[in-house]
Amino acid sequence: MTMISLSAEYAALKIDALRTNQTLDAACTWGNTPDGGMNRLASNIDDKHVRDWFISETAKCGCSHLIDEMGNIFAIRPGKNNNLPPIALGSHLDTQPTGGRYDGILGVVSAMEVLKVIHTNCITTYAPLAVVNWTNEEGARFPPAMLCSGVWGGAFTVEWAQSRADSEGLTLGEELKRIGYLGTTPCSYEANPLLAHFEVHIEQGPILDQEEQPAAVVKGVQSIRWYNISVRGREAHTGTTPMDRRSDALLGAAKIIVETNKCVTEGEIAARGGRATIAVINSSPQSINTIAGSVHLALDIRAPADSDVELIEQNCQNRFEGICIEHGLTMSMDNFWVSPAVKFDATMVDCVRQSANENGCKLELTSGAGHDSVYTSKKVPTAMIFVRCRDGISHNPAEFSRPEDCAVGAQVLLGAYLRYDQYVQGLYR
Repeated sequence: MTMISLSAEYAALKIDALRTNQTLDAACTWGNTPDGGMNRLASNIDDKHVRDWFISETAKCGCSHLIDEMGNIFAIRPGKNNNLPPIALGSHLDTQPTGGRYDGILGVVSAMEVLKVIHTNCITTYAPLAVVNWTNEEGARFPPAMLCSGVWGGAFTVEWAQSRADSEGLTLGEELKRIGYLGTTPCSYEANPLLAHFEVHIEQGPILDQEEQPAAVVKGVQSIRWYNISVRGREAHTGTTPMDRRSDALLGAAKIIVETNKCVTEGEIAARGGRATIAVINSSPQSINTIAGSVHLALDIRAPADSDVELIEQNCQNRFEGICIEHGLTMSMDNFWVSPAVKFDATMVDCVRQSANENGCKLELTSGAGHDSVYTSKKVPTAMIFVRCRDGISHNPAEFSRPEDCAVGAQVLLGAYLRYDQYVQGLYR
């Protein structure tokens, strides 16, 4: 393990817990809902307002700003060695349509609080510091998730990403232009490099809450694949078609959903943490007296190991094909998004670990959800910090993290970031 002791100047720096949570409240001004949640989809008018606020607040701390072709915002504060790319602290400000106040937002707010601590204490770090708001992490309006960090990380082209359309046919590129955030900086690591990337995020799971820990070290992110499944049968009259003469696509889809659950709750794959979920279903022609002729399903498969995701995929496909044969149906299964398992940089994780331990946080976890750090890790050293959320609830208005836990997460980020800045200074002496 790389041990990095903070200088006296750095060790004295502390997060302002009250200010952190006040900033969080301010960040939730736009897109908040009556039930206490958030509905701020990427590139809508509320997203524009929170972006304007983000730029205004970070400018007060001496930051200049770059906005790239995907609307990603980089608020950059100079360091002593400005020949280096900045060390980034980032996450996202877009939310799910029925989301909470902490998913993504807490990560940006924590980064802003680190920036404020550095600025108010008149500290000049060795490397420049960047606070980053990544566009469309959720993918709720413009699938897939982590789209624009994915462009920066080389997984998608700018042209393809800008052409992603929402349910009304509006493209991400058009909407970024409409709200004034279609930037001109090329969206790539090569054109706009970072030196490293830290991210704070709520856990979105129950482990920290169960273990009564405010925060945790994140060692990596599990493997994720998404699929579009089309099941095709034959429309027919519900009153005149005998039950044994039907090709009912919706019946087949219902059995596919049940088998999806069985694939990951039976056998060794369950013990290894495999997960498979169908959460989207659309049938056609949507007439009460017509047997469904086609059904679209969306399948999400996850596991800590890429090989287990492949195993679950094959098992699901075999079972689905058997169901289709039984009911006279045809099926296609398109794997449209792949996010391989990620192991974060050892030195970065060491920096987080030492800072977490100083703050009484001992747990180390693998993320079950994808994050922008998945794609930054393809290009630069990356690490994450999880913050406890009540009952593990996320993507829900009931999402909640205690104010004191939010402050601990930000303090762990501050210590980890300062350690890495010192580490970089040692490399370039």
